Amino acid sequence: ACWKTYVGRPEQDGFRSLALGCLGNALQQNGRPEQALPVLEANLATIRRYWPDEEIILNAQSSLANCFSDLGRYGEALVLDREAHARRVALLGVSDEYTIRGSLCLSITLLKLKLWGEVKSFVRDQMLPAARRSLGDDHDLTLGLIQNLAAALQDDPTRTSDDLLQAKTIMQDVVQRRRRVFGPAHPETVSAERALSNVGKRLAGRMH
Repeated sequence: ACWKTYVGRPEQDGFRSLALGCLGNALQQNGRPEQALPVLEANLATIRRYWPDEEIILNAQSSLANCFSDLGRYGEALVLDREAHARRVALLGVSDEYTIRGSLCLSITLLKLKLWGEVKSFVRDQMLPAARRSLGDDHDLTLGLIQNLAAALQDDPTRTSDDLLQAKTIMQDVVQRRRRVFGPAHPETVSAERALSNVGKRLAGRMH
């Protein structure tokens, strides 16, 4: 309904662009990424053409990257995620919440592409210190980065027993913090508990 209201307006109309972005995001969030993709691509192109505001462009770019990821097109998502992260670091600094939020998306894309070593160095050496300093250890974004580090440690085919032990220690801390901050029934707490169980099984299997 929102898009139908503004579709007849000129391409450079701000409300038309806003409606286009809302339509694309709604399609994606409702499990229709194939339909969302051309809408989000058109929205990004329109924004770049008429509104050269960096943050507006980066938000539209991140939405498009998420859509690529939902379609399994992780390589294309990675290009956009890398570019958006670099621009946010330059504009806002590494410790800004928007930069950290984008870095979480980037780390997820790296995991999807099985770039284990890059996930570990990116999260552990670059983003985790910034997130802890800026947001604290209990923030959802910080915990998400820590959980992605644990995933890289345990999913890397070259993992050692020490890597699995480190992943287990990390996830025990994440579960404890999520239970305390978000409650035991929160979906992220349940997900963290499942991840802890998985690493525990892998470690037990390696010990036998």
